Amino acid sequence: MSTRPYAVTLFLGAFLLFGVQPLAGKYSLPWFGGTPSVWTTCMLFFQTMLLGGYAYAYASGRWLTPRRQAQVHLGLLGVTVAVLAGRVLLNGSPVAPGPEWRPTTDGLSSARLLAMLAATLGLPFFTLSTTAPLLQSWFSRVRPGVSPYRLYALSNAGSLLALLAYPFLVEPWLGRGVQAWAWGLGFLLFAVSCAGCARGVLRLADEPVQAPTEDEAPQPSPGVGRTLAWLGLSGCASVLLLATTNQLSQDVSAGPFVWVLPLALYLLTFIIAFEREALYSRPLTALLLLLAVGGATALHYRGSESALSLQLLVHSAALFSGALLCNGELYRLRPAPRHLGAFYLWGSVGGMLGGVLVQLVAPRVLSSYLEYPLALGACSLLAALVLLRRPGQETLPRTALRVVQALLLLLVTGALGQAVMRPSYVIGSWRGFFGVVQLWESNRGSEDHLYILRHGIIMHGYQYTRPERKLTPTAYYTPNAGLGLALTEQRRRKEQAGLPPSLRVGVLGLGVGTTAALGHAGDTFRFYEINPQVIALAQGEGGYFSFLSDTPARVEVAEGDARILLEQELERGQAQGFDVLAVDVFSSDAIPVHLLTEEAMALYQGHLAPGGVLALHISNLHLELLPIVLAHAWTSGWHTTQVKTGMNGDTLTTLWTVLSPDASFSRGEPFLTGDASVHRLALAAPPRVRWTDERSSVLLALQSLGLNRPEIREEPDEAPAPVAAPTGP
Repeated sequence: MSTRPYAVTLFLGAFLLFGVQPLAGKYSLPWFGGTPSVWTTCMLFFQTMLLGGYAYAYASGRWLTPRRQAQVHLGLLGVTVAVLAGRVLLNGSPVAPGPEWRPTTDGLSSARLLAMLAATLGLPFFTLSTTAPLLQSWFSRVRPGVSPYRLYALSNAGSLLALLAYPFLVEPWLGRGVQAWAWGLGFLLFAVSCAGCARGVLRLADEPVQAPTEDEAPQPSPGVGRTLAWLGLSGCASVLLLATTNQLSQDVSAGPFVWVLPLALYLLTFIIAFEREALYSRPLTALLLLLAVGGATALHYRGSESALSLQLLVHSAALFSGALLCNGELYRLRPAPRHLGAFYLWGSVGGMLGGVLVQLVAPRVLSSYLEYPLALGACSLLAALVLLRRPGQETLPRTALRVVQALLLLLVTGALGQAVMRPSYVIGSWRGFFGVVQLWESNRGSEDHLYILRHGIIMHGYQYTRPERKLTPTAYYTPNAGLGLALTEQRRRKEQAGLPPSLRVGVLGLGVGTTAALGHAGDTFRFYEINPQVIALAQGEGGYFSFLSDTPARVEVAEGDARILLEQELERGQAQGFDVLAVDVFSSDAIPVHLLTEEAMALYQGHLAPGGVLALHISNLHLELLPIVLAHAWTSGWHTTQVKTGMNGDTLTTLWTVLSPDASFSRGEPFLTGDASVHRLALAAPPRVRWTDERSSVLLALQSLGLNRPEIREEPDEAPAPVAAPTGP
């Protein structure tokens, strides 16, 4: 039998195996808080199922005859196709989760997400996971004497192509439903191709088996030491992959674009290492790792000042060099083809253990994302150890170069450890499913003594400790910022109409509760916050923040995902009637996309009182969100006002957009007399890019790429026209 059927099946199976992963994450994000932990939980599921697939292949190869293997696998393929067909009949999609999996406000947990993935994707993903080791085992029987390891490199190439195609060719242009159907049809094609390979094995089983030659004679089983090395190398690479993904996701967005890059680089190292041993060079890999760890150390000291392109370059180089080192050494420890199943099985065990460490262990024992520098440090130590192993023949200059390189790796690892040690101004750090928050102290002993809450690299509010300044609005929530101006204008309009100026205000995202400082007696501020640790700090835990208790306004706090809570309130007929609804939902600098789609905007409008407005905080280091907001305004027929404060050298530049059904809203006195930069903007043509629940892409919003920069016109600055007063209570 020729190699082509195996090559095609392995390539297609790998393409489907990795093509469905970002799609599954995209379905999961809106229901589980839109945080980086959603993807690491998904990765834990994928690695566990991959381990199950490899265990199945290993067990069938060890205890079943080739004929029985083929028969069992044909049965598995048939059952999987039947299950997918049943899901189509029940849910209208082969892989989309049904509405019964939508969590309640208290159901946002890793366990529920894992259960949902197992119920919706478990069997087909398991079946695809068996492909690489099983078909390579069959190939070894069909083509004795031909190495099957290059087929493994081919399958990784299929995985890499699927990952690279997703953010650039699939996500921006195809909705989730179309993606799910295309994947289901692809799985049907794969099942047919895999069945063809199984038929070849069935025919082969009836032929007499040739005696192995001396070169093909069975070799001794790998020892405990080599097996532990497989575990350690694969586990270290897995931890580095997931830790790098966490590092990037917290500062850009939790979504396929950010997830795919680390996973693609990880697979590329497999392709290089397993294609042929000569492609992996210890000295070159160690040199790249040395430079990358040095760059990561410098990035840590610079913090949010570094450009996104530089962060991506440094973190990508660190992941690539570290994973290539692990996988290159793993390939050098490969067994004979007879023990192929055990090799892949123990490698997948190591990968799953890496996922367990990052997703289940690290959040419970580490207060921040320390697994990233720890994994880099482990790779650096490994590189130093392999460099210090003296080869048989070597000149003195080469020996000196090798030793110096190893010593430099040890030094840069120490510098990285010094960089990530908690500085004295960090007085508290908490980590959970929704990320890492830190409490900073500044100007101790001075009149400007204050406490700062940070989420990742971004400040999420601060408060002065002096009694006369404790209720001073700070950060992004000053009276002349967009939200402050919207509140002032609503009060002015109510007074103009002879109504009480009290307001009902909704705020998505609590922070330290600074927004409450803008409240007056008679106002009601209702906060929606997903992170229980943030709620505890804002409500006074530790005595650091007191905006919620000091404000004269009435305060309500609803815990849970804001979109789920707002949807449930509408379903119960409890429209909140907000005069102003503020959306400020960033985690570090990452955005939960599901809170900025057209469907989310329609939900927000359903909770507004007559004359109510939306205030969206879109300050961001890396993403250009104004075109997305203007597209929403175009779709809904609302008017957009951009309010920018903190210019002229102020590092805390704040950008708000106020959406109103009334074009004259931002022409009121507060917007005209303040010192903020106010511009009434609109698209000059229908939007090219719109974010919906079915289709959204962070790639198109990256400032550095400028892929979504539509023509924007500024509406003329006219005098305020007479307006009808709000009719709310």
